[in-house]
Amino acid sequence: MTEKDASFSIKNWSQDDQPREKLRDKGKASLSDAELVAILIGSGNREESAVALCKRILASTENNLSELGKLSIKQLTQFKGIGEAKAISIIAALELGRRRRGVEALERKKITSSKSVFEFLQPVIGELPHEEFWIVYLNNSNKVIQKNQLSKGGITGTLVDVRLVLKTALEVGAVGLVLAHNHPSGNLKPSEADKQLTQKLKTAAESLDIKVLDHLIVTENAYFSFADENIL
Repeated sequence: MTEKDASFSIKNWSQDDQPREKLRDKGKASLSDAELVAILIGSGNREESAVALCKRILASTENNLSELGKLSIKQLTQFKGIGEAKAISIIAALELGRRRRGVEALERKKITSSKSVFEFLQPVIGELPHEEFWIVYLNNSNKVIQKNQLSKGGITGTLVDVRLVLKTALEVGAVGLVLAHNHPSGNLKPSEADKQLTQKLKTAAESLDIKVLDHLIVTENAYFSFADENIL
């Protein structure tokens, strides 16, 4: 690499123009498509930075990542500064994204009732010898975005961090929550602590326009639904 080539390497850009550092400091959502692709290729050419080059490549596909993913090695290497290795990196990254979307679409379960929650979580917590408290995060179609364990070993208001629950909900774009915990004893009756925690989370979530749709107590073979019993 010549001195002039080196000047276009990401590590030589000003701090504000470095997409790697921007991702680290501000999060992945703060980066444009061109900046994300620029991280993959690392450097541009003699006339333009990696970001400028990636903007030009994206413009050729009308800024459509799906169309970018269809470009061949030969088509990508037509752009000055894109050799075979960089072209392969772009193609591989976009193929991973495509496969990830396919897996998410296949695995994303829709919650339609308390029974569907039970069927979803019983394999996770139904047969444990200790208590665990879980949150299921749902999108606006009531499909599962993700599920997280919040506490292990008991359920009290102090063991569940409401701020963490809502922070995660905002980060993943959830509009609905389902709470769940197991009773290893097999007792399906909710305790006062169960009721208080449910209300605490419900009130806090409502302030952010997020709904707590249900709270399930799960045992090995049965469940109790706060929503079904009208005590939510």
